Parts: sequence; structure tokens; C-alpha cells
Amino acid sequence: MGVVLYCDQSRVIVAFTAPMEPCLVHPFSRAASVVRRVSNLLFPKPIIFIACLIPLAVLAVAGVTDNLGANPIEEITHETGEWTLRFLLITLLMTPLRHWFGWGWPIRVRRMLGLFSAFYATLHLFTYLWLDQFFWWEEIWYDILDRPFITIGMLGFVLLIPLVLTSTNAMMRKLGRNWKKLHRLAYVIPALGVVHYWWLVKADIREPLLYAVLLGGLLGWRYYRFRATRPS
Repeated sequence: MGVVLYCDQSRVIVAFTAPMEPCLVHPFSRAASVVRRVSNLLFPKPIIFIACLIPLAVLAVAGVTDNLGANPIEEITHETGEWTLRFLLITLLMTPLRHWFGWGWPIRVRRMLGLFSAFYATLHLFTYLWLDQFFWWEEIWYDILDRPFITIGMLGFVLLIPLVLTSTNAMMRKLGRNWKKLHRLAYVIPALGVVHYWWLVKADIREPLLYAVLLGGLLGWRYYRFRATRPS
């Protein structure tokens, strides 16, 4: 118990206060804080950048060592396309990770991951334009107009372009609120990627179905958060 003295004009008043309890930190909160600090140390941007180049390095080594299979062009097209879709989904995963675990690194690397999505999409496209079609534009235009999975894939790539061009801080400031509206395309593009993959494989849809389920979960979480935080 503590004693507090204070003056009220000509009187001296003695007040008794209850003893203060020591401030205790919940063990779980302390552990979570440690995990957040360790995760921020383990996932700096340079390490994430190098990790994002590993699929390309693996593909390059397979090409140099002649391990791309019977159809190397098809293998390169498939791998670059699938890694494009993976990076798109990983980019969408960063915000939930930040919300669930309180980590800071997912938000710091989210833009870089989005740019790597565009990087692998560009490799995917140029594999088709160069190695598959040898820039035979007449045949390419025919494919775009006549083969739906190529049509939807081209649409997804075109929608990626404005996101890349407006990914800088300067463009964020310039566009203001319109920047966030534009970058909602980041929810549309993975869906187009899933459809592109689904229509490509036709028969064995297990892999595109898996990506569709993952995308549905990520978009569903965002919709739930939107409804939960929306003023009633």
C-alpha cells in the first residue's frame, strides 16, 4: 500500500493507494515478439531476391546439362509459366502473413515479388514468341485469336504492364487513390493465369485446380477482411 500526500489550500490530505501489481508480459506475446524479430532478420530483401532467381538458375543448369527432356522448348515454357503463377500467388500471400503473424518483412518484399511475377511472365511470353514461333507474327496473331488459352494468357500479360510501370513510389504519389484502384488488377491477373493453365492442360487439371483452390482461399480471406472492417 502506498501513501500520497497533497495539499488542498490549508489542509494536508493523506491518501492511501492500493499496491501496484508488477506489469507482466504474457509468455506468448514475448515469444511472438522474438519470432517477429528473428523472421525479419532471416528474410531481408537480398536473400529473397536471390531466392527468386533460383528457378531461373535451375532451368539454366538443366539447359546447359541437356536435362530439359525430349521437348526443351515446351519444358521452358511450362516452367516459366508455372513460376509466374506461383509468384503471383506468393505476392498475394504477403498481406495475410503480415496480418496473421505481425511480420514486417512480407510487406517490404511484396513489391519485389510482384515484379518477379512480371519477370517470369516475360520469360514465358518470349519463350513462346522466340523459341516456339521465331517471331512469326502472322502465326502468333492467329494463335491469339484462335486459341482461347493463349488469348487469356496474353490478356493477363497486358494487364501486368501497367502494374509494373506504376510500381515506383513516385507513381504511387502521382496517382494517389487511383494507384490502389489500378493495382486491384493484382487480384484479376492470377485468376486469368489459372484459367490460362486450365484451358492449356484440358485433361489433367490437378495442378491448375490446386492453384485455383489456393487463389480462392487468398481472395476469400481478403473478402472476409473487407466485410469485417467495413463500417456497418
